[in-house]
Amino acid sequence: MKALSKSKAATIYEVARHAGVSIATVSRALRDSDLVTEATRARVRAAVEALNYTPNQLGRSLAEGRHAANGIVFPDLTGPYYAEVVLGYEEAASELGRSVLILTTHGRRDAEAAVLDLAGRVDGLAVMGNTVGDDTVRAIAATGVPLVLLARPPVDGIDTIRTRNERTATALADHLVAHGHRRMVFVGDPEAAPDMAGRYAGLAKALRACGLPRPECRPCSYDVEAGERVGAALMADPPDAVVCANDEVALGVHLAAEAAGRSVPDDLAVTGWDDVLAARFAGLTTVSQPMRELGATAARWLDQRIGERNAGPERATPRRRVLPTQLVVRRSCGAHPVENTDPLGGTA
Repeated sequence: MKALSKSKAATIYEVARHAGVSIATVSRALRDSDLVTEATRARVRAAVEALNYTPNQLGRSLAEGRHAANGIVFPDLTGPYYAEVVLGYEEAASELGRSVLILTTHGRRDAEAAVLDLAGRVDGLAVMGNTVGDDTVRAIAATGVPLVLLARPPVDGIDTIRTRNERTATALADHLVAHGHRRMVFVGDPEAAPDMAGRYAGLAKALRACGLPRPECRPCSYDVEAGERVGAALMADPPDAVVCANDEVALGVHLAAEAAGRSVPDDLAVTGWDDVLAARFAGLTTVSQPMRELGATAARWLDQRIGERNAGPERATPRRRVLPTQLVVRRSCGAHPVENTDPLGGTA
């Protein structure tokens, strides 16, 4: 696997601004698409010449053959979640005879241009989370490059693979309520990613159904250190349960509780999400999701779409898949309560 370096050349965005058109129109003009008028095509060519823009070979690669490479775009590569997804993606791609180019957008000012450039180097592209906006996704799709979206809301006409979030978060909340927990805090940022929004929504929905207040939200980044910082701030007046957006944050909260002399689960419950290896050793109640399957499915779908594209121009119906997740109960939320059909009853 190779990481891509940042390009310093003129970008397709600059060409679009110079010509007064969209990036999708630039892509079509460079491919001599019949959808672009001759006058617009001339403006785009003039902008290309003025900016000394070197096209990313996207149209040429589509016409002349395959790169034998797939791309994948991540928000970041830190942490076990992304590592598991990329392992699944790379393993499946390798079995299909393809190499993988990886691009991360974290901290990049030229994220959209970099993703568009990557699209010209590969036969198919997987885009994960909120790395680029829907307009950029549509611009790539307009060029004919097969696309699969991961862990983000669907875009019309494009394959999408997600994992179940809201429903399993509701099951997690029901389990905590059955333990007698009433005051809960969600540690994570629902605004940062669609997955996080779904987890918070499921938690809030379950508590509302039980007549309990909406959970407080403490946004943070998704690593152990961030969990420790938020956890330390919560320990002065700990809630009944801390529901964390991922396992790394949960492990950090667990460490903060221990440092403050608080017992998990006696003084507070702590839960995570993902079911990484460390969560199992820590006895962390969490949600298991098929991270490798998410990546592997994307690679296989792309290979199918590449074959369909090479076979003819007919556009296939976009696919939507939601992979199941599962609540995994361990000791971090206490002994499993006796069965109780009333989650607010006194026997839980």
